[in-house]
Amino acid sequence: MNLKVGKSNGRTYLSIVNGYRDKDTGKVKTKTIKSLGYEEDLKNDYPDPIAHFKSVVAEMNKKEAESKTPASITFDRDERLEQGQDNRKNIGYAALSKLYYGLDLYTFFSNRTRSWKTKYNVNSIMRLLIFSRILWPASKKKTFEQRNIYLDKMDFTLIDIYRCLSKVITLKRDIILHIHKQMRELFERDDGIVYYDVTNYYFEIDEQDEMRKKGVSKEHRPDPIIQMGLLTDSSGIPITYDIFPGNINDCETYVPVFKEIRKNFDLGRIIVVADKGMNTGNNIAYCVLSGNGYIFSKSIRGGTGELKKYVLNEKGYKHMESGFKIKSRQYPRTIYVTDEQGKKKEVALDEKQIIFYSPAYEKRAKADRAAAVVKARDLIDDPSKYKRATSYGAAKYVKNLVFDKKTGEILTAKHKPIFDAEKLAEEELYDGYYAIVTSEWQETDEKILDTYRGLWQIEEAFRICKSDLVAQPVYVSRSERIDAHFLTCFIALVVSRLLARLLGNQFSVAKIAESLGKASGSHLEENWYVFDHADDVTQALHENMGIEIDKKYMTLGEIRQLIGDTKK
Repeated sequence: MNLKVGKSNGRTYLSIVNGYRDKDTGKVKTKTIKSLGYEEDLKNDYPDPIAHFKSVVAEMNKKEAESKTPASITFDRDERLEQGQDNRKNIGYAALSKLYYGLDLYTFFSNRTRSWKTKYNVNSIMRLLIFSRILWPASKKKTFEQRNIYLDKMDFTLIDIYRCLSKVITLKRDIILHIHKQMRELFERDDGIVYYDVTNYYFEIDEQDEMRKKGVSKEHRPDPIIQMGLLTDSSGIPITYDIFPGNINDCETYVPVFKEIRKNFDLGRIIVVADKGMNTGNNIAYCVLSGNGYIFSKSIRGGTGELKKYVLNEKGYKHMESGFKIKSRQYPRTIYVTDEQGKKKEVALDEKQIIFYSPAYEKRAKADRAAAVVKARDLIDDPSKYKRATSYGAAKYVKNLVFDKKTGEILTAKHKPIFDAEKLAEEELYDGYYAIVTSEWQETDEKILDTYRGLWQIEEAFRICKSDLVAQPVYVSRSERIDAHFLTCFIALVVSRLLARLLGNQFSVAKIAESLGKASGSHLEENWYVFDHADDVTQALHENMGIEIDKKYMTLGEIRQLIGDTKK
């Protein structure tokens, strides 16, 4: 506040005004707090009105600073909103900004893109894409249109975003490696045990291209897909990823990803945990010959008769609580693999097999199968209701099932479909049983099993990417921009999962994102904003990271200070 000395009707007029910076123009404006009157009239009570009221204002400012006295603002009850005004601002993204700068991504992009000489700021675009992917995932166009919810400067166009994606992807490997190094140095990444898995993402297009091809879709969709191989640390925070054509088998992605890891990431000896889709001779051989270990699940139903006999033999099982049982055996074996020159090579393995059974897993297996069995019986009763594409899951329980090669319709003239009871009985024999093979034969069965169970972390990462970050469908078509889209999703996944870890893993990524998105306020008057959201997430942010986004009233300056503090 200060004393305003102005002219009115040719006479000196005094008033106390409050100065504030306009939220749109950035220019300083004033609002009258108290009108004092004409100087000559005030001299009846004060020998020097100007000096007196300057001291009054100084005392008011002092008391406000010392005692945090309530602020006073005035507003016009008849004031109308102007069309196109951006009166709503988010402050929840302060938590994301803290990690963006904590991972030193600002410095990375500033240094690595300086020579590009673009009209747009790469950091501004990357922050928008990453933060919005977590808070309000949408198309690039929608994200651009909502950019003014942030206080950061967004001085670029939608075309600039697309151009930036095409250029940023050239730094993909360097970005991923930079994040990994920061995670190691600043956030104590544990990468002695890593988890690997593959998923795919569909594209709502008719024609395939070099990358987007038809393959085995996880969602059982007919659309072209791409494959993504993802590697995470023991906390489920991504280390690296790569994308592959949609028609490549899951197991074929393993060696390319781990060659990259071996070449650039300096992980030392690692133990790779993966499901049975990665359990091939070539993958195991590459793992062992690289000096690494593995813990892979193994198919029992697709295994040898000797393995099945061992699984069902009660001898050797250690029985535990709730019907759980486990046993293991040393099972050295030799596998034959093809090297890069096309020559067959023997690789000796010191391997242990671990078999365990869980009643809960048996119950889940039967529940998972139930719908397919019902569908199979319905198909037999009325084959005309189904085609090759719609009989998915049920077909394996039906004998004499013949499809028309062109139409996919079920042909019944010569072959009447019948239920395969033997197939069902064979599957039910192994419900609840799981097999794991590992190079870590000296470790206890319980430790290996506990490590393997951590595979849910990467499954959760895929779920977050698809459900919370809404990585699909993808609204870009150029191959380099598709890869860049998944790069921003990768960084968003790192940031969101790291934030969950820093908050003590109390909240899901979805709950954190919802809370941060709600932490928004509306312009009240002058440079004051009013906020209307607080919950256990905002409290945890305050307690764990020192980020206060649960104040009801904040000035524009205080908000800028809050955001600015995250960049230090």
